[in-house]
Amino acid sequence: MSPFIAELVGTMILILLGNGVVANVVLKDTKGNSSGWMVITTGWALAVFAGVVIAGPYSGAHLNPAVTIGLAIAGKFPWAQVPAFIAAQIIGAMIGTFLVWVMYKDHYKITEDAILKAASFYTIPAIKNAKLNFISEVLGTFVLLIAVFYITNGELGKEKTPIGLGSIGAIPVAFIVWSIGLSLGGTTGYAINPARDLGPRIIHSLLPMAGKIKTDWKYAWIPIMGPIVGAAIAAGLYLILNG
Repeated sequence: MSPFIAELVGTMILILLGNGVVANVVLKDTKGNSSGWMVITTGWALAVFAGVVIAGPYSGAHLNPAVTIGLAIAGKFPWAQVPAFIAAQIIGAMIGTFLVWVMYKDHYKITEDAILKAASFYTIPAIKNAKLNFISEVLGTFVLLIAVFYITNGELGKEKTPIGLGSIGAIPVAFIVWSIGLSLGGTTGYAINPARDLGPRIIHSLLPMAGKIKTDWKYAWIPIMGPIVGAAIAAGLYLILNG
């Protein structure tokens, strides 16, 4: 499997399972309806685990433009490959969220709250405050990237899953994402991944879904730029501390 396909498939699985758990919790009459934040954060952590296990041996399982850019800034990944990885991640996220919509189509039809429908696609802040929402995404992604740098010693290349231990190596990354969701995710829904928000946001804007709100493109820059800034800060700190 090529690195491009690995990133696409891995990100597709990440979003299928991640947005899938959100849909299961927020949509009407699902088996998991109203099961809460713990279920959502746990589901996202396990979604990361699944995506990393699948893509890791072939691409390093970035699954996230912020990871790709952060590694490139740190000199651990070639800039020439960055556009292809990001394209694969966004396409994979779009496919994954489309499959969630297909899976839960009957529940979307009977869910009256348009905001809950949108929440199963893209992130919506609990309290809209652009400055603090941006800081939240920066800080959450900083924690993710600085941890990834030290778990992998800065190496996430071909045939290198996190810490180079196959499926076992995916476990610490999943736990970090779980921790970020539990501790820092309550303000914005912790995108910490531009593709995770942008791909599903595009699909939400295109789907012929009855009773949906207008896609909030004015907010979209925050879950895109916040993670990139957080990744850049983490990369800079890593370089300073490790020469």
